[in-house]
Amino acid sequence: MTTRDLYLAIDVGTGGLRAALVGRDGRIQAICHQEHEQIVPQFGWSEQRPADWWDGTRAVVRKVLAEVDNAATRIAAICTCGQMHGTVLIDDDGRLTRDTVPLWNDKRTAPQVADFTARMDAEEVLRLTANLPATAWPAFKLAWLAENDPAAMARAATVLMPKDWINFRLTGRRAGDVTEASLSFLMDCRTRDWSDRMCDLTGVDRALLPELHAPQDILGPLLPEVAADLGLSADIPVLVGAGDYPMALTGSGVIAPGMGSDVTGTSTIITLMHDAPVIDPEISNVLAADGTWGAMTLLDAGGDAVRWARRAFHANDRSYAQIAADAEAAKPGADKLFFLPYLSGERHHPGSRAQFFGLTAGHGLPELHRAVLEGVAFAVRQRLDGLQGDAGRPDRIVAASGGAKNALWLKIKASMYDVPYLVPEELECGVVGAAMLMATATGDAPDLTTAARRMVRYAEEVTPDQDWAETYNRMAPVFHRLYQTASDIYPELDTLP
Repeated sequence: MTTRDLYLAIDVGTGGLRAALVGRDGRIQAICHQEHEQIVPQFGWSEQRPADWWDGTRAVVRKVLAEVDNAATRIAAICTCGQMHGTVLIDDDGRLTRDTVPLWNDKRTAPQVADFTARMDAEEVLRLTANLPATAWPAFKLAWLAENDPAAMARAATVLMPKDWINFRLTGRRAGDVTEASLSFLMDCRTRDWSDRMCDLTGVDRALLPELHAPQDILGPLLPEVAADLGLSADIPVLVGAGDYPMALTGSGVIAPGMGSDVTGTSTIITLMHDAPVIDPEISNVLAADGTWGAMTLLDAGGDAVRWARRAFHANDRSYAQIAADAEAAKPGADKLFFLPYLSGERHHPGSRAQFFGLTAGHGLPELHRAVLEGVAFAVRQRLDGLQGDAGRPDRIVAASGGAKNALWLKIKASMYDVPYLVPEELECGVVGAAMLMATATGDAPDLTTAARRMVRYAEEVTPDQDWAETYNRMAPVFHRLYQTASDIYPELDTLP
């Protein structure tokens, strides 16, 4: 009899689909990727086709199963994570009511957010959701859809997040999880269930919201026709899973109060863990897979800023390694060059823009590239201290996702925040987190703490450079003044033809 010793993890990312096979020790045996298109009909909008996600899922699962001997017969469980907030509508028969869905970084809901903010009781909303209005939250995407595509809303029976829609295609079952719901602006942070009061306040039909589960709950087995299509056994359990961000927290070992996390992918998310949400208008809170709360600051610019610089300066002809080498040739502080990284706006300030400040004839590509890296870090630093309240900064921050592969950027961040960074041995932390959930769901580990001890390892520690830290300490007030001054100009900029 073949031993089922592999976990199949699926990640519905913004840039593409990934599938990975992970061993019981947390080591990735194989991983495959397929890109998909991000549609930008106009400035501030961002969409994708759920059909592309499903096509990509089928393709990468088949590819990864072919990478490891007898993999199809060795799968113990399947768990999906994915980009959060993408609002998928399906009808009673499970058909999409819209071909495209607005994504997490879509800002078209700004009018709905503004309308709600003008009439809300901020104290009540914070007490209920532990968050304030933002363009990303599904509650406002549903409000936009109700106003702008009423036909699709009229046909809709259920709203699902991207990974939940993949789960629906895998199992035929409609469900959500508490990590995604905690950032929906529709969940009561005290009961960890949908809030009838928030549904009333936002105008969301409570009947659209699926039943909520813990991420490690087993949703069901594969549909027989899906199992046959993928070449898998139909009795393989499929977990409910979690959003990609809380899943990466789990997979990086950040599962206890007092720990910190830096997940830099397309966006940048800095998180500090607590037993309860931090109720503060400047802070967002997410429920992690282990049941602890993460107080977070999110910047829509992260790897996306580096990707923009590569495209804008090099027409994508230069590798990221070469760009990092360019940036390393520049001095800390990029010779007094600042970069405000708000290329796609901000969640709470959708009209924000990016800019370089301090350019002289002496600056070249090395300074420009380093300023991009430092600009993202300066933007995060503005909000870091508030995340921990009176507890100060954490002793360590664990780096995850693509940004953890950039050694220079890690050194910049460690020096910018004056906090050592730990780098996991496996940088695909969402994939490892999914494997940890599968280990607990199948009985291979009694709890996530035990799973973390066995499956999460750290490859290195990056310590702050005190000379760099001194430079950044002197530059930070200037960055903040630039940010405040530019914020006053953005409304006027929006009125220009």
